[in-house]
Amino acid sequence: MRALILAAGEGSRLRPLTENKPKALVELCNKSLLERQVATLKIAGISDIAIATGYRGEQIQKLGFDCYHNPDYASTNMVNSLFNALPFLEKKGDLIVSYGDIVYQLDNLEKIITSDAAVSVMIDKQWLKYWQLRFIDPLSDAESLILNDDCTIKELGLKTQNYNDIQGQYIGLIKVRGDKLTALINFYQDLARQKLSNIKDFNNMYLTDFIQLLINANWDVGATCVNGGWLEVDSLEDLNLYEELAKDKKLDSYCKLEK
Repeated sequence: MRALILAAGEGSRLRPLTENKPKALVELCNKSLLERQVATLKIAGISDIAIATGYRGEQIQKLGFDCYHNPDYASTNMVNSLFNALPFLEKKGDLIVSYGDIVYQLDNLEKIITSDAAVSVMIDKQWLKYWQLRFIDPLSDAESLILNDDCTIKELGLKTQNYNDIQGQYIGLIKVRGDKLTALINFYQDLARQKLSNIKDFNNMYLTDFIQLLINANWDVGATCVNGGWLEVDSLEDLNLYEELAKDKKLDSYCKLEK
């Protein structure tokens, strides 16, 4: 089992904290997001960890991580950073892929590790409580997520004004089975050759877009469903909110951080 953390983004909504450092090195309760993720991965027995870097990537590199730098981070999106780490993807074994701006509980990570779907996507079924904490209107940020009866994913990642289209929220954590990685790489490279829609849109494809394309191509994309136990640090408002909740000893009702 290996893990690739996607940490190339600038984190503009976290400025001024990200003026001189990448988003993944922003601290939550006195530890960086990256430090927290890596600690959780290692507790779960995952020590082969690589980072897809971009903005201020040298700061992550100097910490001694195995890094794959995306020089086009400012004009591309996460899928580009993911496949820029091709040598790491080509190694043997199951692969965890995680956004760099999230933290999650060990029990959630252990749950997705045990999934046997070709591609497993972590879904928060208690998303509404968490979105109501962060947004006046949860639908302003939430995206569609519709499950089939067998708990595979039918649709995700679209804007919607209908709560019935939201059976959970994707948290930014997936697992790809090791025996499916070559097929996954080939699928992406075929898309690149087709220049999906146009090259600009292809380079800016979100990971949810890519997952939906896999679903449309009849891949086995399973939902690993959890009830909270994770946080996204997307803005200063998020960070300040979590720090206040931690100070008041209320953060544990959303996510229990490793000490």
